[in-house]
Amino acid sequence: MIIPIRTEMVARRAPAANYAIIGMNFAVFALFNLTRNPDFELFRERYLILDAEWPHLFQFFTYQFSHGGIMHLLGNMLFLWVFGNSVNAKMGDVAYFVFYLAGGVFAATAFAFNDTNRLLGASGSIAAVTTAYLVLFPRSRVTVMYVFFFIGFFELPATLLILLKIILWDNIIAPTMHPTGIESVAFSAHIGGYAFGFVAGALLLAGRAIPRDHFDMLSLFDRWNRRRAFQTAMADPETRRRAEYGTVARAPTLSKAEQVAEEAKFDAISALRAQISLLLDQGDTAGAARTYEELAMLDPSQCLSARNQLTIAREFYATGRTPQAASAFERYLKSYPTGYEADEMRLLLGIIYARDLQRFQEAEKHLVASLGRLTGDRKDQCIQWLETVRHSLGKAAPDA
Repeated sequence: MIIPIRTEMVARRAPAANYAIIGMNFAVFALFNLTRNPDFELFRERYLILDAEWPHLFQFFTYQFSHGGIMHLLGNMLFLWVFGNSVNAKMGDVAYFVFYLAGGVFAATAFAFNDTNRLLGASGSIAAVTTAYLVLFPRSRVTVMYVFFFIGFFELPATLLILLKIILWDNIIAPTMHPTGIESVAFSAHIGGYAFGFVAGALLLAGRAIPRDHFDMLSLFDRWNRRRAFQTAMADPETRRRAEYGTVARAPTLSKAEQVAEEAKFDAISALRAQISLLLDQGDTAGAARTYEELAMLDPSQCLSARNQLTIAREFYATGRTPQAASAFERYLKSYPTGYEADEMRLLLGIIYARDLQRFQEAEKHLVASLGRLTGDRKDQCIQWLETVRHSLGKAAPDA
C-alpha cells in the first residue's frame, strides 16, 4: 500500500478555502456521526446523503460533506490536504471553493447515471481537485509512504502517481481484479470527478482564469507540439533545403545531437527556474541567489518574474556581490522597462555603477534615464550622483 503524504509545491498564500472545507467535513462528521442523536441521524439520512434513485437538487451539494466512517473521512481529508492546498493557492479561495463544489456535483451526476444506490463522501470532489493538480503542476513530485512489512518513503512524479496509480490502477484495473468487497465504493463518481477536474482545469488555464506559468500542462504540451512541428517540417527535404540555402539568411539547421542538447538545456533551465521559485517561496533567498547564478551561467539572457528578479538582485546587493547585483538589475530593466519600480531601480543601478564599480558611463546612462521621472528627494539624490559622475567623466553638471 502506498499513500501520498506531501507534494513539493509550496503554497504562496494560505489555502484558506481548503482549510475551511476540511474543517467543515470534520465538523459535520463530529455532529452527525459521533453524537448518536436520533434526530441528527434522521436529518443526515434525509439531507446529507444523495439518493441516486430519487435525488433532490440540494443533495448534489450536501453529500460532499458527509462520510460513512472515520477511515473514510481521514482518507479523503489526507488526499484533499496533499493536493488541495496547492490548487487552492493557485486558483484563489472563491474560485477554488466553487471548483470543489462543481467537481462534486459532476461526480454525483456521473454516479446517478450509472447507479441507483445512495452516495456520500468527498471522494468525487477530491478526484476533481487531484486531476486539477495534475494539470497545474504536472512536473512536480509527490512524497509517498509505503507499507509492506515495514514503512518507508520515496518520491514519485505527480503524473505517474495520479494517472497510473490513483486513476488507472485504483479505479479501473483493481476493481475488475478483486470485485468482492468493493460494492460500496463509488468508482463512477471518482471517474466523473477526475474527468471534470482535468477538463475544467485545462479550460481555466486556456482562458487565463488561472495564472499561467512555464510548467503547467498546457505550456508543456505547447513546447512539445512546437518541437514536433519543427521536426516534421525539417523531415521534408525541400523545406530543409529552403531553410539551409534560401535567399534570406537563416540560422543553420541543428543536427539531431544538437537538437537533443538544446532540449536538454531547455529542460535544465526550466528546472532551475522552478527551483528558484520554490526556494523563494520557502524564504531561502541565499539558496535562490546561488541557483540564479547557475541559471545565468547556463543562459545569461534569462530573467525571472519581476518580483523574483528584484528579490535576487537585492540579495546580491545586500550581501556585497555588487557585480552580480548590477547584472541582475540590468536584466530586470531590460525585461521590465516600464515596471512599477523601474525608475527606482535605474537610480539604484546608477549609484551602484558610480559608487561601487566606478563604471561611470553606465552610471550616467541610468541616472539620466531616471532623472526626468523622479520627484522630491529621489530626484535631488539623482542630480547629486549625476554631478559626481559627470565630474569624473569631465563633463558639465546636469540641469535641474
